[in-house]
Amino acid sequence: MSETKSQSHVVAPEDRIPLRSKVVYGLGVAGDMWGHWLYVGLAYPVFNLYLKVNPLYIGLALMITRLVDAFTDPILARFSDNARTRWGRRRPFILVGSILAGLGLPMLFMASSHWNETQLFWFILISAMVYAPMMSCYNMPYYSLGAEMTPDYNERTNLMSFRGMIQKVLEVPNFYAFRFTQTALFAVGIDAATGHMTYNTLQGARVFCAIMGAIIVVIGILNFAFVKERYYHKVESTHQAKVSLKESFFTTLKVKPFLMIVVIGLSFNMGSAIVGQLGQYTTIFYVAGGDQQVGSSWNGHMGLAAMFGALLGVPMINVLSRRLGKRRALMIDIGFGIAAFLATWWLYNPAIPWMQLIASGAIGLAGAALWVMHGSMGADVMDYDEISSHKRREGAFSACGSWIMKASSALTMFISGAILNLTGFDAQKAQQSVETITNIRLLFAAIPAAGLAIALFTVFLYPLTRERMSEIRVELEARRGKV
Repeated sequence: MSETKSQSHVVAPEDRIPLRSKVVYGLGVAGDMWGHWLYVGLAYPVFNLYLKVNPLYIGLALMITRLVDAFTDPILARFSDNARTRWGRRRPFILVGSILAGLGLPMLFMASSHWNETQLFWFILISAMVYAPMMSCYNMPYYSLGAEMTPDYNERTNLMSFRGMIQKVLEVPNFYAFRFTQTALFAVGIDAATGHMTYNTLQGARVFCAIMGAIIVVIGILNFAFVKERYYHKVESTHQAKVSLKESFFTTLKVKPFLMIVVIGLSFNMGSAIVGQLGQYTTIFYVAGGDQQVGSSWNGHMGLAAMFGALLGVPMINVLSRRLGKRRALMIDIGFGIAAFLATWWLYNPAIPWMQLIASGAIGLAGAALWVMHGSMGADVMDYDEISSHKRREGAFSACGSWIMKASSALTMFISGAILNLTGFDAQKAQQSVETITNIRLLFAAIPAAGLAIALFTVFLYPLTRERMSEIRVELEARRGKV
């Protein structure tokens, strides 16, 4: 597991990805950020705070949807791995998927405020289940494409850094989505009980998602037009055997470095997803004293702070990776992330509300850096696998990883609703009890820190060092030539 601490590496001209391709590919992450996570972020404010649906029901519907999503991913990934078209394996699916996902996004909020809780539950469930394969059609080929754009160890990190930086900018609309629904455009009147202005949050969500959906379509077209598939001609000329559906579910899990990558992402994702809503609710009901407009404004500002933190974290992890190797760089980042989550106990303070921005910036830095390394190390795993399988099966690995992450997300979405109930939170109350707020704050700090501790131990055992990847590349190019 040794890794040279300081080893300069100049990317060969033939291994470099053109700047235009890096930027356009990075923009493509909008499909995931807005197609998946925008909806998850708006579901609780719209269906719980506005339409008064029990959070347990929302969590159950999202859990079932993620399970469906987890099974559509391998199917679309297999189609992508095995496709042979004049435009390649990935790009046709990216084009079609972006159009479907963009047009379908606002439909997720075409519910009626006059429906009862049962009707709303079935709407959430059915609409999201219909939307799931649209996102799979886009996401699976998109993430597979990123793993095959260069054979260079450090250029892969450069590509993922571009994607990570752009992703953080594209996440900003997610942070302000709820705030957008609380603007004068959707004002209804003053609530006599609280004295706060009320808004048509449902209509605001529809308009916001329609705007984001249109941008997803445009970005998908750009990726189809300007991003090339580097490995496609090698796959086509060697008549690579078809990738089976079994490989997307089971065979890839036998590749130990891939399994470790999955555990790293899973530990972070589950820990943060379980308490995702708790941070938002801490701001609204603890820091802002129950004022949803003030709380939503702070959550928007915190999103910006997270973005700026990420914009620092991505180049920092890139530099650390070049100097120390990917494994050591990621261990440093995860340790910082643990400290950041634990510090939220003190930094979320109603007397000094701006301190939330420090917490968000630190968490944003740690999370962005982790996902840059996760993507770059995942691309290395594709080369490691090719040694024994004699296949380029990026789609199978993307699907398997996605299947596990989304199955776990399904569970965490259900758990998150249950945990919110266990804290004693009651959406019918304008003010929450001291005990409820304390429970929310404690879990928001402790659960993600525990998840990151598991990730830290796994990274320590990760075997694909810079030296090992150099050996793998030499062996592959001697066998099948350069790409």
